[in-house]
Amino acid sequence: MIDTRLAPYGVLALRIALGVMFIAHAYLKLVIFTPAGFTGYLGQIGLPGFLAWPIMLAELFGGLAILLGFYSRYVSLLLVPLLLGALSVHAPNGWVFNAPNGGWEYPAFLALAAFAQALIGDGALAIRPARPALAPQAALA
Repeated sequence: MIDTRLAPYGVLALRIALGVMFIAHAYLKLVIFTPAGFTGYLGQIGLPGFLAWPIMLAELFGGLAILLGFYSRYVSLLLVPLLLGALSVHAPNGWVFNAPNGGWEYPAFLALAAFAQALIGDGALAIRPARPALAPQAALA
């Protein structure tokens, strides 16, 4: 049973956590690793370096959109492939994320959380909520 009075605030908590996480990862790449360092890292793992800026910008602006509730269900869904890419990079390192070069548990959890956000919706206090194509009543008919 879903508590319809409190569920929007649970979704808000998920939205805040995802938004802050994406912003923090963008900050990490921009300020700590630096764009040049992240570009080099992508080259070391066999990915094209030109993906560095799109990844960092997707994390930064996607995180802001999710945090603010600006079409967050759509933005979360658009960021799932990025998280699956991170999962594929970290999968060979083992399960736990504190393994050398990070394991796959954290990216897997984040991919599922972003997918859940896309399924659930924007939650409370969204500045521009996304509307599903079909209302629940129409989907049941």
